[in-house]
Amino acid sequence: MVVSAALLLETASQTHDSLTWVTHSGEVTQTANATLQHLQQAESGQRGFTLTRNPEFGEAVQTELAAAQRAANELMIRTADNPAQNARAAHIRTLVSQRVNELEGNARLARAGDFSGAQASVATGRGRYLMQMVDARVDDFLNEESALAAQRTHLVERRVSQSRWLVLVATPVMIVFIVYMAVALIRRIRTPVDRMMAVMERLGSGERNARIDGAMNSDEFERLANGLNAMAGELEHAVADQIDSEERLRIANLELSENSEVLRERGEVIELLGGMAHRMQAARTDEELASIIRVFVPRVLPEIPGALYAHNNSRNLLVPIAAWGGLEVASAGFAPDQCWALRRGQSHFVVEPGSDIVCAHAVHGNDAAHHYHCEPLLAGGEVIGVLYLRGVVGAENRFRLTVLTENIASALVNHRLQRGLREQTIRDPLTGLFNRRYMEETLALEIARASRSKSPLSLVMCDVDHFKRFNDEFGHDAGDAVLQAVAAEMRGRFRDGDVICRFGGEEFTIIAPGTSARTLAHRVEIVRQGIGELMVQQGGRTLGSLTMSFGIATWEEAMERDGSTLIKAADAALYRAKREGRNRVILDARSEALPDTQPEI
Repeated sequence: MVVSAALLLETASQTHDSLTWVTHSGEVTQTANATLQHLQQAESGQRGFTLTRNPEFGEAVQTELAAAQRAANELMIRTADNPAQNARAAHIRTLVSQRVNELEGNARLARAGDFSGAQASVATGRGRYLMQMVDARVDDFLNEESALAAQRTHLVERRVSQSRWLVLVATPVMIVFIVYMAVALIRRIRTPVDRMMAVMERLGSGERNARIDGAMNSDEFERLANGLNAMAGELEHAVADQIDSEERLRIANLELSENSEVLRERGEVIELLGGMAHRMQAARTDEELASIIRVFVPRVLPEIPGALYAHNNSRNLLVPIAAWGGLEVASAGFAPDQCWALRRGQSHFVVEPGSDIVCAHAVHGNDAAHHYHCEPLLAGGEVIGVLYLRGVVGAENRFRLTVLTENIASALVNHRLQRGLREQTIRDPLTGLFNRRYMEETLALEIARASRSKSPLSLVMCDVDHFKRFNDEFGHDAGDAVLQAVAAEMRGRFRDGDVICRFGGEEFTIIAPGTSARTLAHRVEIVRQGIGELMVQQGGRTLGSLTMSFGIATWEEAMERDGSTLIKAADAALYRAKREGRNRVILDARSEALPDTQPEI
């Protein structure tokens, strides 16, 4: 195939070259004819100009003479590859130049008006002689070029014929060779494949010791045979082990059947605890967390009453979070050393009287619990509480108890972290009061609530009089002590529903829902008097008396809903108190005009 392709390529290349030469001969012939035609046209134009004296014939003469010279020069260029023809072309160009010179001379005489002289020059016959010489030389040139073209055309036909015979001969030979190779390859493949198929059929019929024997006459089939024999050997060993495997499987199925009920029950418990954990993670208050525990723990450990205890902030007591199953517990809680589970850091239980030491917190009066279970709650290696169960936790409930304590411990830690983070974001670290951000959010909510319910809402703005004096005379620590003392006094004097905030520096804000300014003024006056009686101690010294000024305003529908107008009104009242001598309570002008319709609460 490669040889045939090479021969065809060579023949095609030669044919292309021959066709190129044939085309070249045509172009040479066309150029020679053009030379003669232009010269003849110029001669006819010159004769017409001389006879008719029409200038148009004279103009055509110059154009044709120039074209004849260009064609003669081009003929020289096109025959540069053929010395004989190039010599003929050179002779033709010389004759053409002579005839052109003569015709130009006659044209000059005619243009000068000497038509008789031009006619006389024509009558000499020299022009006719030169023209006959040009015709003869062009005919010789064309005859020679025609012979070359015929020779080249014959060469093209011969090479095309060679290509045709090459295709006619090479194609059947290649087809026969391909068929022969295909048959040989099929025979070499079919024999080993038939042997392997026979062995595979024997294996499929149950003859486990069937193997492929003998040479396969091919490396590939030899590897396939070895692989098939290895697979058959493994299959034989696998069948030998089948009885043992089936027996083990039967035993495993029996065990699985026995444990299916346990697994189903554990799955239900895990699903139940998942719902419990999801709700505990979403709890925001201690009461919500306790409610979740009271609902879900009896479902996880049915018919076992109990209680959940957790460390207080001081970690000196375990206080009850929730109790269920009718169990009553003391709200005061108990000390950590009263529980053996907390002491040991592991489960502690009593299943019958005298079986183990009884925890002090499990003793009620003179009676001790005869059977109970204490499970410590661990998180990060730290004990955070204890789960107290009144009853015996059997082996079937140990899994429930383990995952229950893990979930409760994780929820308690998360709840405490959330509460701590919440306190950090809304509390002023120095005074423990709510910060300004919380005040602004709460004020907007209270305004919306007062607008819906048409109930009064008042705001107090106050600050410590001459606070700068404490910082200048006693230092900033003294100023901090004053702010802490004032904050403690206000926390003890205002209602639980009032929101006491540190506005900034020595300024404080109190949001009083459900109270008018005039009613609130009585309570603020009591606070003012109480602050005046404070004697703040710092570093073993008395800082002196304190006074505060207060400004009160009540929200109205005309004010802005974000509370900014109400704050400005209370702040304006505070500045009035400052201007009027400090240490007093002042209502803004609008609040003074409102009647006192709200009783003192």
